[in-house]
Amino acid sequence: MRFQPRFLQLLREAKSGGVLVEEVTWSRLGQLTNGAVHQGIVMQAAAADTLDLGSLIDGCRDLGEPPLLMALDGITDPHNLGAIVRSAEALGAHGLVLPQRRSAGLTGSVAKVAAGALEHLPVARVVNLNRALDSLKDEGYRVIGLAGEGSVALSEADLDGPLVVVTGSEGDGLSMLTRKHCDQLVRIPIRGATPSLNASVATAMVLYEVARRGWMQKISGAAPAPRIVRPQMPTPPPLELPEEESVSEASETELTLSPAEEARAEQIVADVMADLQVDAASSSDQEADGSDDSATFSSDIKL
Repeated sequence: MRFQPRFLQLLREAKSGGVLVEEVTWSRLGQLTNGAVHQGIVMQAAAADTLDLGSLIDGCRDLGEPPLLMALDGITDPHNLGAIVRSAEALGAHGLVLPQRRSAGLTGSVAKVAAGALEHLPVARVVNLNRALDSLKDEGYRVIGLAGEGSVALSEADLDGPLVVVTGSEGDGLSMLTRKHCDQLVRIPIRGATPSLNASVATAMVLYEVARRGWMQKISGAAPAPRIVRPQMPTPPPLELPEEESVSEASETELTLSPAEEARAEQIVADVMADLQVDAASSSDQEADGSDDSATFSSDIKL
């Protein structure tokens, strides 16, 4: 693989298709495979399908009610992510926006904590959360960020219309750049000595307040809740697998490249190496939570 342009081309296509490619040590690959035999590459599949942001926005256009979306900034704990998914689906959110980096992936642990909610809540994976928030604002959404030092209490926050609620990590909260992309920073007043709330609990409280002002107003006594209107998501196309090629045939094939093909291969190598340098800064977070849809390969491979 070290000298085959086809491998580098497949790697680039995977990255352009939203797959998070991460270079790790050989021991990390052994950990991911539980000691099974591998050939230097591991693919970790997600526990649920994801969408692009445009598909989620299109699916929410004809709901007949104001769309409610959740966005997460730096939630790396799979249990927190699973609990947020469960609360969001139960209280009527229409979708979740999840960044590819510095975020827990849709792993089996997340699906277990979500208790089946992950199968019903559409999730859009985005490369850059702040650009995604700008796109949502262009579509008429208001962006509300949860922050302990917010200037607006939850009880007085404007929660009408198409809404995006952004939750940050428990330790650092919302990043400074994400704060600037929020139309309003909302705080949940706390009376006790506890300095802050769990991220999933705070998110559930905001979702409940949105529901209380919305669809819950029509409920009294033992009356059932109105049935949720779900976004109409496009059906994903069938996966096309490449033709099988034996290892022995591939290893014995001599590639003769034209000057144009050599220049293209050199550009691919440069692009991949530049991306890997950016990925290195967040590799520790990814190893801690296990990212979905990610291909990892050993650092012994020299590109």
